[in-house]
Amino acid sequence: MSNEAILDARGKSHNPTVHLKTALQTFGIGIVFLLLCMFFSVSNEFFLTWNNLSNVLRQSSINGILAVGVTFVVLTGGIDLSVGSVMALAGAVAGSLLTLASPYPLPIGLVTGFLVGGACGLLSGSLVAYLRLPSFVATLGMLSMARGLTLIYTDGRPIPNLMPSFKWIGGGSVAGVPVPALILFAVFAIAWICLKHTPFGRYVHAVGGNERAARASGVSTNVIKFAAYVVSGVLAGLGGLLLTARTTAALPQAGVGYELDAIAAVVIGGTSLAGGRGTLVGSLFGALIIGTLNNGMDLLGISSNYQQFLKGAIIILAVVVDRSRKA
Repeated sequence: MSNEAILDARGKSHNPTVHLKTALQTFGIGIVFLLLCMFFSVSNEFFLTWNNLSNVLRQSSINGILAVGVTFVVLTGGIDLSVGSVMALAGAVAGSLLTLASPYPLPIGLVTGFLVGGACGLLSGSLVAYLRLPSFVATLGMLSMARGLTLIYTDGRPIPNLMPSFKWIGGGSVAGVPVPALILFAVFAIAWICLKHTPFGRYVHAVGGNERAARASGVSTNVIKFAAYVVSGVLAGLGGLLLTARTTAALPQAGVGYELDAIAAVVIGGTSLAGGRGTLVGSLFGALIIGTLNNGMDLLGISSNYQQFLKGAIIILAVVVDRSRKA
């Protein structure tokens, strides 16, 4: 009997190789995460302490939020290189409104951060969806523009003396769980419902899978792509708020390299750079793996230069695996 098709009456395969491949595709990212945790727990006695684990959660939360937004974009077949600079701009503008000397209440500053991020996403989305610019070019331009605006707005200097209620959002905890982690879980839940159980989520997958077929089916592909970049921008704004609150000052150089971590999390999580295939669960685990790697290597005294090299190698490996799946 053929190894390729050992099927029962319901069409289910009994081929162990097929079952193993399916299991690895479904649970592989979680298994990798658990193995990584086991390795670092054996290598360093402090890794499994609650203080360190909560620190990993706090560090991973911002990247996880960015990764959720980038997942929407990548599922449509695009890329967003601007999230690190956008979060710096949003954090700087919001931070300037939330200093001890500022008359503005906390909600005004928070909403402003969202609006700044959303405005950047709106511009990137317009360039990609309506002016037909390649997403790489459009978001690379936004990366430079947002960073330049941040330096202009702050005059290249930090904005300190943030109000305590704002700093609590980045550094506080609820029942021992870091506030950024709680925000990440809330964002993840909303985004997961959106992608799995709404027409918009189905259209996002459809546009990335086959844009021409989606358009022929009546999907407003330009609107979907535009909306994906707005989502990414808004979540970059949220990431900027959390990073500013966590560092207790709005820093003009904030967010440098965060776009690499966000894209790495999405690709490691199994989302195809060609679009149309991927999950938010994978992106979440990807962010946790990046955070765990950074934390574990810090505990082992490994240089940040090696950490940067490793993240780049992981991205390449993940893309190679993705290509081999489709071959």
